[in-house]
Amino acid sequence: MSKVKEFNDYRAKMNEKLMAQNNKVLKRFFNLDTNAYQDGALPSKTKELLGLVASMVLRCDDCIAYHLGKCYDLGVTKDEVFEVFSIANLVGGSICIPHTRRAVEFWEALEAES
Repeated sequence: MSKVKEFNDYRAKMNEKLMAQNNKVLKRFFNLDTNAYQDGALPSKTKELLGLVASMVLRCDDCIAYHLGKCYDLGVTKDEVFEVFSIANLVGGSICIPHTRRAVEFWEALEAES
């Protein structure tokens, strides 16, 4: 199974379990997150790039993979992604380097699937 498919399948399965509990706060949080990334004063592409840099600085590999997938779907180029990587490492410091390595690996998996 591909790295991308494995990540997406696991995320979908676990989100389904979370939503099955019908917890109002979790449902509202998920809704807020979904709506925040919709086109507005900033286009979705810009918002996903912002989410990616924030996720890298916060060192959340699952979040990085999620935002990379969204960025890929929105037509973000490899050059644009590497500029995000550079900003994330500048802001977050050298502790972001291992996450950047895994981000490159996930990006390559996204490219390989298309």
